Amino acid sequence: MFATLLIAMVGLILLTTPARETAPWLVGAYALAIAAWEAVGMIRQLLKGHAGLDILAVTAITAAVLVGEPWAALVVVLMLTGGAALEDYAENRSKRELTALLRKAPQQATRLLRDEAAPAGRSTLEAVAEDVPVEAVEVGDLLLVRPGALVPVDAVLVSEHAVLDESSLTGESLPVERVAGERVSSGVVNGASAVTMRAVALASDSEYQQIVRLVEQAAGSKAKVVRLADRYAVPFTVLSLVIAGVAWVASGEAVRFAEVLVVATPCPLLIAAPVAFLGGMSRAARFGLIVKGGGTLEQLSRVRSAAFDKTGTITTGRPVLERILAEPGFDEMSVLRFAASAEVYSSHVLAESVVAAAKQHGYPLLEVLGAEEIATNGVAAQFASDSTNGAVATVRVGKPSWLREFAPTLALAPLEPGELAIYVAVDDRFAGAIVMRDQTRDEAAQALHELHGLGIERTLMVTGDVATTAEPIAASLGIDEVHAECRPSDKVRIVSTVQPRPLIMVGDGLNDAPVLAAADIGFAMGARGATAASESADIVNRYDTLASLPLAVRVGKDTVRIALQSIWLGIIISVGLMLVAAFGFLPALIGAWLQEVVDLVAILGALRAVGPRAERKLKASRANADGAHR
Repeated sequence: MFATLLIAMVGLILLTTPARETAPWLVGAYALAIAAWEAVGMIRQLLKGHAGLDILAVTAITAAVLVGEPWAALVVVLMLTGGAALEDYAENRSKRELTALLRKAPQQATRLLRDEAAPAGRSTLEAVAEDVPVEAVEVGDLLLVRPGALVPVDAVLVSEHAVLDESSLTGESLPVERVAGERVSSGVVNGASAVTMRAVALASDSEYQQIVRLVEQAAGSKAKVVRLADRYAVPFTVLSLVIAGVAWVASGEAVRFAEVLVVATPCPLLIAAPVAFLGGMSRAARFGLIVKGGGTLEQLSRVRSAAFDKTGTITTGRPVLERILAEPGFDEMSVLRFAASAEVYSSHVLAESVVAAAKQHGYPLLEVLGAEEIATNGVAAQFASDSTNGAVATVRVGKPSWLREFAPTLALAPLEPGELAIYVAVDDRFAGAIVMRDQTRDEAAQALHELHGLGIERTLMVTGDVATTAEPIAASLGIDEVHAECRPSDKVRIVSTVQPRPLIMVGDGLNDAPVLAAADIGFAMGARGATAASESADIVNRYDTLASLPLAVRVGKDTVRIALQSIWLGIIISVGLMLVAAFGFLPALIGAWLQEVVDLVAILGALRAVGPRAERKLKASRANADGAHR
């Protein structure tokens, strides 16, 4: 754009000098050079099988120069370069919410060395603290988090107490209190007191960094957006050339052909769709929804079926303790302590509830020597405690089918409808079962009601739980059908056959990752502890509330509607100007300037997809409500 303005200034200066006759040649040559550059890109796209809109701009510039209207051609060039500059501005404006997370990512950590590393004569804390890049933190490192600093990686709190700001992850504006042994996610802001934590994940595997990667994917995804404009590219190009050709033949003046094409340049189509979709993605991010591309928003606008996992999706995933069934040789306290101490290292949605139950009963957690999560099965941890007479014991917590491989005497716990059991084994002995009852989300009924109002025709619950647990919950919410006791492969098979399409699958956790990837739209509930689900889903809901689901559908519908309105507005105005030019009432130079106005109108119309400012207040109220619920 700067070069175009420079050529225009030089040309205008030449007009005031004796060399005024060279000005049209300079301007025309520059315009043709830009047309040639654009033509190269157009040919490359045609060779790839993509018929775009560049042909109109190239034809308009060339025709204007050939019929003696170089200044009109320069205005068209200015429109193209200026349109690109306006698009960059609009794109940056529309991605403002998406890029906010990137600026807040943890960059450094303060690592504490072992006490024996402290030089003589210095306090331990002063001596052992060293600032390192967050990528240098290893699992097991002891970290110092200063007041107001970001937690650099996922960690377990070592200090007795901490007050943390988790709003960047959960949307909850009020500070949250954590006690020793609780897991703390990266990206959380520490309160007024310095605390120590022990890293349980590398930076690349920590929660905030995973969210940042998802945002980068979303911000960089533009390929699918172009398709919406391309649907109108060929018809609009043909219509423009037909009007220009008829005007030339009817009038017998070649200049009429150029005058029509000058106002037919396709910047509204090229700019409106990308700006609208990026604006929609930014609007979604404002509510904690990371949308991975414009194509997902297009699918959301047409979604007709919705499938749901149960635990952690329809229900809170934070069940309350009902009872503990301890086997001979173990008591209720030891079963719950073993399970809670191991579950600290699990990302399963039930792990937090087990830990909370132990703390509610006042049972201190045991020191873990090492831990490993086995995807879709459970967690295994090694302990050395008084309960094992100083020997190292391996405690496994998870599914009975997995634990039975190590503890053949495992017996299933008797359960009532709505209950679930978590099984515990110590080495080769079955220690007992922890029976809990999950609770339906308060917002689930309203969310499903809103989905039906948005055009969802069919709803399903697809869960690994037994039918006696799933069916009463589905019935209370009006879900059409239930598929119970499903393995991940079963979920994929069921979802792939559901009609009508598109279908959105809502789930969380490792076991939902395959079906989220297989669905037309995968919607991952909560970024916390749902790494595989987040990576495979098309939408990641960072805030743990089902109310975001109908909001996502609404954003998709609004975005596509605004994109189409902006495109059609540009088309209608351009066609009107073409008809005026076809009758000879619109000189090429004036028409080129009017086309700039059309571009601006299209861009401003597309920016409506970012959403009204009033939504910020709605977002804040939703976040506070979610915090109160938690």
